Amino acid sequence: MKYLSFLIVGLVFGLTITKAEAVSWFRIQEMFQFQSIHMFGIIGSAVVFGVLLVALLRKLGVKNADGQLVGEAPKQPSVVRYLAGGTLFGLGWAFAGICPSMLFPLLGTGLPSYLVILGAMLLGTFSYGVVRDRLPH
Repeated sequence: MKYLSFLIVGLVFGLTITKAEAVSWFRIQEMFQFQSIHMFGIIGSAVVFGVLLVALLRKLGVKNADGQLVGEAPKQPSVVRYLAGGTLFGLGWAFAGICPSMLFPLLGTGLPSYLVILGAMLLGTFSYGVVRDRLPH
């Protein structure tokens, strides 16, 4: 019962991105080939909405589970770390044809072939956990 709100938010998110065609492999390929503005519009509006929401939450003094103000960065930004992480994320997205957030809605639509991608994502996450202590953070 404690996690019911997370389930509801996840279901609404999954339904929204499915109806917006953000889970469509063809839409994602159009974006990477600069053939359509559809996905850029979705991503751009999400960024604008996120920035405004974080600004509102900070103004209201809302704190996260760790007791920090929402939007407060606990670490100094590292351009190299962001470039490396963004590049790996983008390559995975381009090779798989989906963003990780789209995986579960696609599985929910009845496409079992995405279990292979789920396995690859889990393997990558596990691999990071194994080498995490040896990486510069």
